[in-house]
Amino acid sequence: MSKLWIFDCDGVLVDSEVIAIRTEAALLTEIGMAMSEEEIAKNFVGLSYSDMMSALEQRFAGTVPDGFEARVQEEVMACLPSELTPIAGIGTMLARNDGPRCVASSSSPERIALSLRITGLDAAFAPSVVFSSSLVEHGKPAPDLFLYAAHTMGFRPADCIVIEDSPHGVAAARAAGMTAIGFGAGGHMRPSSVERLAQVGAHHVVDTVDQLEQLLVELSPNGRESSE
Repeated sequence: MSKLWIFDCDGVLVDSEVIAIRTEAALLTEIGMAMSEEEIAKNFVGLSYSDMMSALEQRFAGTVPDGFEARVQEEVMACLPSELTPIAGIGTMLARNDGPRCVASSSSPERIALSLRITGLDAAFAPSVVFSSSLVEHGKPAPDLFLYAAHTMGFRPADCIVIEDSPHGVAAARAAGMTAIGFGAGGHMRPSSVERLAQVGAHHVVDTVDQLEQLLVELSPNGRESSE
């Protein structure tokens, strides 16, 4: 049986985390919950916004103002059309390889759809194979989203390979009983970020799309590379 490739979106398919982290740092400073971009990248990449807001309230012993999450989302969404790019080489990789694949992201359905459309990656993922954490009760690092995606796609967890850029995503993949690949090609990633993916349990860690493609083909029975 072939393997299901499950891609996170932000930081794996599209280079959006740099935009989101910059926006979050600026707006958190405004509400008196100042955090550096490095801190945000370390602690919140891969979390749903609702989980991020809960974590902020615990950390600062305060309440995030009403509408703050919506404001962050709006400002990030406003930046995407002019700033968002795909991860370099990912579109070519997807076009060169066939077989079952899907997207499982902590972002909202609207943001995922916009990101894929802006970057042209919507051609590689039909709406029916794009899954948001809004579909499940618990987001990453819980395994719910990945298990939901696998079930919907008709695959056992053991037959799924997850590509993730965040420790929370790697933890979710491991908890789901899936193979976890830590991916370090996003603009927000640093050597320490990549090292942390290995430390939290990624089965494999790669830095480039070429390395990712080679590994995915090796891990998938009979390979998946198209002859076209």
